Amino acid sequence: MDQQADKTNLALLWWRRLAPPLVTAAIFYYIFQRIPLARLVAAFDAADLPRFLAVMIPNSLAYFAWDTLVLACAIRWFHGPIRYADLLPVRAVSYVVSLANTNLARATVAYYLKRQLGDSFMVLAGTVLLLTLLEFTHLILWATAGMLADLGRMREDLVRLLAGLAVFWTLFLLYVKREVAPWRAITSRVAQRWPALRGRFRVREWKLFRTLVAAPLRRWVQIILLRAPMFFASLVFHWLGVKTFGMEIPFLQMMTLLPIIFMIAALPVTVARLGTTQAAWIFFFQGFAAPEQLLAYSLASHLTFALTRAALGVAFLPRAWRDLAGPVRELAKV
Repeated sequence: MDQQADKTNLALLWWRRLAPPLVTAAIFYYIFQRIPLARLVAAFDAADLPRFLAVMIPNSLAYFAWDTLVLACAIRWFHGPIRYADLLPVRAVSYVVSLANTNLARATVAYYLKRQLGDSFMVLAGTVLLLTLLEFTHLILWATAGMLADLGRMREDLVRLLAGLAVFWTLFLLYVKREVAPWRAITSRVAQRWPALRGRFRVREWKLFRTLVAAPLRRWVQIILLRAPMFFASLVFHWLGVKTFGMEIPFLQMMTLLPIIFMIAALPVTVARLGTTQAAWIFFFQGFAAPEQLLAYSLASHLTFALTRAALGVAFLPRAWRDLAGPVRELAKV
């Protein structure tokens, strides 16, 4: 039995490792079946790449600075004082780690905070999880605002998607904040049948969800509002960036669809978020530009963003390594 379990676990481990590159390869195979490589090269040749870089590199730097600010505020509110400057190295390195594994990047931040603040790793991981959930919520709100501002071009598929997300968040908040759990009748019967599972279904009591349960809703709102300038800046940068590739995409359409693309890109199903990002740009903006232009821009913007953040990670790596693996140093209090 143990040998069979070991084989199953090994197979699952290999599948988790192989699935992202296979999915990435499959998406790009599908894309290049429809967009010849020569047309992609022509789209790059026609682009104003110096002006593109002048737009997108500041976008990457601004994102890094503001994302670290959001993290610093959340840690101060939920765990204790910490300097903004002390979070810059680990945030930069987490971007590099996220190219291989998004969850490992979040765990890296939580481990650093555990060393410096002394709180439980799972509690701090829960805070990072809360920030991720609120990032998605913030993007959903931007997409909804864009749809409401441009009702004439409202897409039925997006209405259904946003309605489904609204239902999810309603049920999630009712459970986290009011412990409304309609499924408890089922889980109680399961626990009666298998006593070893008793208490396993009370998710609110897990350390991972302590911050979600304890944090007042006003803090949730404050974090969402704090993220708003960061997305608006990114929206403007992308709106200007597509022009360097000869495209004209209406601002309201960008405001509606870019958050959806960001959410799709965040799904941990491909290597370094490649493939899903390009497919989403082509699918959502196909009515505004040629597919090869959208593919070229999405590749250029994605790689510029990733390489700029990787360069920041390399620059901060010596300091981050000392913080993650060296003796715990006394941080200056704010």
